[in-house]
Amino acid sequence: MLNFTYHNPVRIVFGRQSIARLTELVPEDLRIMLIYGGGSIKHNGVYEQIKSALSNHDVVEFSGIEPNPLYETCMRGVQLAKTERVGFLLAAGGGSVMDATKFIAAAVRYPGDDPWDMVLKKATVTSALPLGCVVTLPATGSETNINAVISRRSSAQKIPFKSELLFPRFSILDPETTFSLPQRQLANGIVDTFVHVCEQYLTYDVKASLQDRQAESILLTLIEEAPKLSGPQDDYDVRANLMWCATQALNHNLSCGVPTDWSTHAIGHELTAFCDIDHARALAIVMPALLNHQRHRKADKLLKFARRVWNIDNPNGDRAIDEALKCTVRFFRDLGMPTRLRDCRIPATVIPKIAKRLGQRAPLAGEHQDLDARKVTAILETAM
Repeated sequence: MLNFTYHNPVRIVFGRQSIARLTELVPEDLRIMLIYGGGSIKHNGVYEQIKSALSNHDVVEFSGIEPNPLYETCMRGVQLAKTERVGFLLAAGGGSVMDATKFIAAAVRYPGDDPWDMVLKKATVTSALPLGCVVTLPATGSETNINAVISRRSSAQKIPFKSELLFPRFSILDPETTFSLPQRQLANGIVDTFVHVCEQYLTYDVKASLQDRQAESILLTLIEEAPKLSGPQDDYDVRANLMWCATQALNHNLSCGVPTDWSTHAIGHELTAFCDIDHARALAIVMPALLNHQRHRKADKLLKFARRVWNIDNPNGDRAIDEALKCTVRFFRDLGMPTRLRDCRIPATVIPKIAKRLGQRAPLAGEHQDLDARKVTAILETAM
């Protein structure tokens, strides 16, 4: 097991009617900026619950955060927060809203000329507004981590950034808020969670037995619960399990003491930037092809994945890996996800653009930091 330091200060408030707890969680002496997306919270009761809980607070609103939140939109939020002298940010939505809120929190107090430097040049975040989250779409785990991903329309970029100062003070998770979600968003969330786990699990073995079992338990829970959605067994407990899986998948716990990959995300982000495809759909396309390309370097973990997650006990290692990858693709397909570029009518002409951009990035992607342009090209050609 590798050395690690673990710290996570986020207070989790989980369960029915938990949005009412905002009254005690949000500071009364600061002006609050409520940040949300396209307005779905006004149709599923979340907005009313938040406004009721914050009836004694001074609240301004900023809406319009899009999927794959744009820098251009976030900067309008930064300007509003400065003008209104906001002291606390409250994100209400899924990962995109939470990521945008984290960027706004850091950008409001950024001392330089261009807050985009925090993303592109990894300029240090030295101060940030405090923030909290009300999660309505379980997927990214942003509610308990320091990560965010921001896109910029003018340059067709989608880039992650992070800072220890961007841990939310609290996050509220009420599984009942997920009952109004469309099937596509639910599927996206499950695949996003699944891939988050795999990016930390399917690398190389460092004898971190507990972390392996924790990762496998999340994957098995997703596989068990996902088919129940919108069926006769779909109930509060199904939604609660899926929501908690998403949080546990990326709260920095699984990455303790183990190597991590994140190359599926690096390639997937470029697919989204160039082709405007849903984040999770890009991941579903890239990951099977990437695992196949890296099968020999990841063989120990892929065989463990085959045996423990998919119950495959084939003595032929290559065949066991083949079967595990087929099971993974079938799981994604059963959720209605594309698993090939052609499924989304993405042309081969985008491959060299993605490969070139990733090949110029330092460090390179992958747990060995060696996925150069040639390897990225081979992966995406396999995914056609």
